[in-house]
Amino acid sequence: MYMGALVAALPLLAARKRLRTRNGNLVLGASHSRTPLESRYSKRHPHSGLAGMEKDAPEEEPPRQRNGFVGMLYGEFTDTLDDKVRYSVSLTESALTIQRISSSPGRTKVVFNLTDCVGCRAYRGTDSADVGAYFTAYFYPFKRRWMSAGVARQRVEQCFRVALVQDPRTNLQEAERWACAIRDASVQQAPRKDGEQGHTVRRPCRVMILVNPLSGRGQALQLFTGHLQGMLTEAAVPYTLVITERQNHARELVKKADLSQWDALVIMSGDGLLFEVINGLMERDDWQEAIQTPLGILPGGSGNALAASVHHYSQSPPAWNEELLLSCGFVLCKGLVGSLDLVSIHLASKQRIFSFLSLAWGFVADVDIESEKYRHVGAIRFLMGTLVRLATLRVYQGRLAYLPVKEKPSLSPAPRRPSLCSSLPCQLIPNSSPTHKPHRHRNNTNSPQNTVSSSSSVHAKRLKTPNDGQTRAPPDSLLPGLDQPVPESWTVVKTEDFVLVLAIYQSHLAEDLWAVPGAAADDGIIHLFYVTGGISRPALLRLFLAMEKGAHLACGCPHLVYEKVRALRLEPISRHGVITVDGETVEYGPVQAQIHPGLARLIYG
Repeated sequence: MYMGALVAALPLLAARKRLRTRNGNLVLGASHSRTPLESRYSKRHPHSGLAGMEKDAPEEEPPRQRNGFVGMLYGEFTDTLDDKVRYSVSLTESALTIQRISSSPGRTKVVFNLTDCVGCRAYRGTDSADVGAYFTAYFYPFKRRWMSAGVARQRVEQCFRVALVQDPRTNLQEAERWACAIRDASVQQAPRKDGEQGHTVRRPCRVMILVNPLSGRGQALQLFTGHLQGMLTEAAVPYTLVITERQNHARELVKKADLSQWDALVIMSGDGLLFEVINGLMERDDWQEAIQTPLGILPGGSGNALAASVHHYSQSPPAWNEELLLSCGFVLCKGLVGSLDLVSIHLASKQRIFSFLSLAWGFVADVDIESEKYRHVGAIRFLMGTLVRLATLRVYQGRLAYLPVKEKPSLSPAPRRPSLCSSLPCQLIPNSSPTHKPHRHRNNTNSPQNTVSSSSSVHAKRLKTPNDGQTRAPPDSLLPGLDQPVPESWTVVKTEDFVLVLAIYQSHLAEDLWAVPGAAADDGIIHLFYVTGGISRPALLRLFLAMEKGAHLACGCPHLVYEKVRALRLEPISRHGVITVDGETVEYGPVQAQIHPGLARLIYG
């Protein structure tokens, strides 16, 4: 392919010097390869997709290669809107450098880092008389915000016209060669975790995207079509859109789906929809294989805790709202996959569920559920719920015990206190907590990419699953029965008065609540927080305000306790209250949990 293009371009190469002096619409020069010249490229700011503009030093004529991608491609192309404007374009394994060709001595160049590139395509123009071809690269670099401080990912498109010869096919082949080289180089520049190259979703990938159209302010579908649909097209990620119709629809769907058809399952909603998907996967007979399906998250709800955590794990500066959505879309397009810890939770009714985010009792759970009435205002609902709950602050009675990550040496053989974590069978406390109203979803088809409005088309086979996943593996080797006392190696909390208990396994509790700055998706730790009775309302408010910047542990509040644990047990004594798992209400009563490191897989960027 390339040799044919080179032979066809020989007359133009022979007249190259003369053509450079003319003002015509012919694209100048054939593209060719050369060895890397790293010193000629400016250093990139860690949070800037564009390197600083710098003066161009005189350059030697690059050595030519007859074919192949040898370190670097070089070519000279015209602007798509003005063919009198010409650019020299250089591609290395890490960057695309663009420089306008002009007679002025102070020429400048712009460098795009290929880690910010999601895709590149080659195509013919719409005018049949145009012999030229085009290639367009799509970047999402960090750029300064227009109206506020800081940086965020913003879309940048670079398009060039290729017209080496009068043969349209030859020009298209050259454009395709450039597009392929840019795509391949960007894949090689995938983000690294702890200095090691991670796994990526298989390309080309087949993605099922589940959207809850009523999540958040009811704009998830509009956000998808307005901000993500084009990005996925640019990245050549084919997908099938599934609109959930009711509560537990996603759970039922993934329990029955033939997962061999899909390379990833992506959720466009709040955290509750991912809770359904994970538990649906874990209730399958082939759960060990099913739970290895890479999971992706796109923020479309109110809390968006996992989406904020994924953004944080990518080492990106803070982002909210549409900026967070764009960042998570970029992460999905790059397709880097890592491990995700899951927590197995046992309820008093012997039901077993799996959690990826949090287990909460007291203040946090109250705010989460009671703020449902403010859902129409979006994420600010949690602030409104916090202020309302602070006005009537509650203290709950209960027993808490946990298994520390590192067992603390005992200073004295103090006797156990069975009154704090009963050695008798745990009694189920009647459920008087507010119920989580089931949500009704509507069908919607608004995508050119095979949108599915009915789940029937993704059910290739039906699997038999036991009720409630009671017999599902993996075994919880750290947990005794709820009717048994906790082992001696556990720590029993002496107090019985709590304002809140929060077990969290991600960095963020919401978009703007940085609960555990040092957390990772696969650190194998349950981060346990509890606030004891006696804290004042202003002190509790200060804790949550400090949590916006991850500074709550530095407040020195004597009522706040933080422990890293592997398992825990909570036994409410108060007859009224709410317990939530991943923001979803579960039955109120004794509960215990154990972490399973790296059980699932997450697309995290």
